[in-house]
Amino acid sequence: MTVTGPTDEDLLIHGTVAPGFERVREVFAENFRERDELGAAVAVSHDGDLVVDLWGGYRDVERAHPWTEDTMVLVASGTKGMAMAAVAVALSRGLFALDDRIADHWPAFAQHGKGEVTVRQLLSHQAGLATLDERLTPEQIADAEYLSARLAERELDWEPGTRHGYHAFTLGWYASELLRHTDGRTLGQFFADEVAAPLDLEFYIGLPESVPDDRVADLDAFGPLEMLRNLDTMPPRFVLSFLLPWTTTSKALNVLATSHPGDLNSRAFRSVEIPSANGIGTARSMARLYGDLATGGEALGLDEAVFAELTAPPVPPSGDPKDVVIKIETAWAMGYSKPSADFRFGTSERAFGTPGAGGSFGFADPDRGLGFAYTPNRMGLHIKDDPREVALREAVYRCLDRQS
Repeated sequence: MTVTGPTDEDLLIHGTVAPGFERVREVFAENFRERDELGAAVAVSHDGDLVVDLWGGYRDVERAHPWTEDTMVLVASGTKGMAMAAVAVALSRGLFALDDRIADHWPAFAQHGKGEVTVRQLLSHQAGLATLDERLTPEQIADAEYLSARLAERELDWEPGTRHGYHAFTLGWYASELLRHTDGRTLGQFFADEVAAPLDLEFYIGLPESVPDDRVADLDAFGPLEMLRNLDTMPPRFVLSFLLPWTTTSKALNVLATSHPGDLNSRAFRSVEIPSANGIGTARSMARLYGDLATGGEALGLDEAVFAELTAPPVPPSGDPKDVVIKIETAWAMGYSKPSADFRFGTSERAFGTPGAGGSFGFADPDRGLGFAYTPNRMGLHIKDDPREVALREAVYRCLDRQS
């Protein structure tokens, strides 16, 4: 009889799964063997309990340093889901209301016909404020008054409410300015105080100096050439628009003064607040937050009306439902992705979450009391439904179904 020992991938996978969730660990190992995983973590909260908490692989491209229990990683647009929890807290406390005009709280915002734009339109990606005309350096991002002025003087990309398009970077900065004008704190500061602290999360929007660089995994990022080589997984119209500098897509996504996505590994970009794109933390913390949101947000003090908005079906724009920026059909509400024809997740339309460029994904499924998070450092070339993440997500639901 031949005795087979553990594979190299098995030796590099650590953490725990609750009874009944063993299949998730098996699929996590498969990602390393079959789907070119470098380093990653996955975590699941179910009815308030952390039932999956796994990590493995390497935190660097050279494979010199294993991913450990406390390794964190930048999750790109997965940041939005974390940041928007802070906005939900602010709404619950009455700092502003969804149907308030932003300019009523931030008068300078009213420039160039923006006086009637509402908070709800911003959070639904319908505000027509997806683009910037300049690429921002870390120093400019850190200058609150400079950034505020640039945002306030923006002209509309489309008539608010008639279209929607991914406010890839601007969503977080506009939401931060709204908070700064109603509370005094930036979104990153408010998140740290009112979301991360109560839930004991290791997740930062603006990495503090106290966190050493070796706690953070380096991104193995891709560039434009890799996008062109993967038109079977990335929508060709999206890739073309991304590469043409005058398009809405390009001006919405190419807003950082970088020469390559890997520049986000620099301390300069990690340390400033980009509330839509540079959140750094653990999958465990993301799952914990989404788990609380999935069960009503009690630990965060969300009121019932705000939770109802989070779980309500999205209200589409009055015009074409195709996303102006990413060129597929999308659905947005309260700053979150909602299930749509081109992107299905969760049990019903009550689900909400945010995928990140490269494959990260966190979401809440209130129908199942589920919070899910997957955080890789090798960025995949799918605009949604990265195969590594989908395999894990499907495994989680198979485990749940077997228990019901």
